[in-house]
Amino acid sequence: MDLFKLVESSRSFRRFDESVPISKMDMVDLVKLARICPSAANQQPMKYFISDEAELNGKIFETLAWASYLRDWPGPAEGERPTGYIVICADTSITKSWWCDDGIVAQTMLLGATEKGFGGCMIGAIKHKELHELLNFPDKYEIRLVLALGKPAEVVKLESADGSIRYWRDGDDVHHVPKRPLDEVLIKIRKKAKPVMRKNLFD
Repeated sequence: MDLFKLVESSRSFRRFDESVPISKMDMVDLVKLARICPSAANQQPMKYFISDEAELNGKIFETLAWASYLRDWPGPAEGERPTGYIVICADTSITKSWWCDDGIVAQTMLLGATEKGFGGCMIGAIKHKELHELLNFPDKYEIRLVLALGKPAEVVKLESADGSIRYWRDGDDVHHVPKRPLDEVLIKIRKKAKPVMRKNLFD
């Protein structure tokens, strides 16, 4: 799969086929990718917790919020929930300035999941205190993001944004994601007009 197709295929999936679980080793492979990612000042403060156990997955699920634009949707139902989670933490004993490291590693792991035939969703709407206590993390670990992973069980369709960028679902349960067109995201620098030289009337 070429890079454009890989990125295009790596969507935010929120419904999964629980009969096809992602394994712990698959998720370890994703962390291997994250480990070699670029890091601000090469501090490498990101740490990772993996869950592939159904009981713990269920408890992690309760600490997350899903799809803020879909107000009437409470999240994936039983049978279509993630079969694995990677909790991304910043180790504050290393540095308190990780810049965008969390986003870099999260996107890299989602691309890796897509290449393996899985998919996921990068979740930042987290009940941080509850999840921190559930996983019994030391205070030095600050939870940044959670990757919800599994075998996608929904169709996600990209389309050009026409005013609104809010994602939505149609009557066939297809998830539509508007993206701003290329002309809108490319910044075009205007050339400065040359100053008009006025003729000196006394010459």
